[in-house]
Amino acid sequence: MASNRIGVYPGTFDPITYGHLDIIRRASRFVDRLIIAVSTNAGKGPLFSIEERVALVKGEIADPQHNLNGGNVEVVAFDNLLIQFAASVEATFIIRGLRAVSDFEYEFQMAGMNARLDPAIETLFLMASERQQFISSRFVKEIGRLGGDISQFVPKRVVDRLKKKFAEEAKG
Repeated sequence: MASNRIGVYPGTFDPITYGHLDIIRRASRFVDRLIIAVSTNAGKGPLFSIEERVALVKGEIADPQHNLNGGNVEVVAFDNLLIQFAASVEATFIIRGLRAVSDFEYEFQMAGMNARLDPAIETLFLMASERQQFISSRFVKEIGRLGGDISQFVPKRVVDRLKKKFAEEAKG
């Protein structure tokens, strides 16, 4: 009996970007089941609530234009240690996206710590594709908040939610 290859792709996804969707699409080909693990990560001071972020990610995963409807991708929220979450869903892999060399040092250290905490769970790194390397949720929010065009970085429903959120912020 073949074992299931379960991958966990964790992140804050505040908001989900085309870069995230690229990693999700590519990672889903390597595993039988891919769990998009949306972190509460209150320390980062997310713009969207955990419920809003999960809903945005689910909306994009379900959108046929992203070609992610293979049935092996699901979205869940988590608020504990990533390695504990990964073990609880019987993951064999943690998927991490790398945009630049600057990402590598932090991700390398985290992978090492996770390997010490649970050596049965491997970390797989996927390089961001050339078109997505510079996209970060932080930059998207910054550009959007200042009225810049973010439509090339995030899907339309995310653009609309960001505009709505920024309008709410402006009202106080």
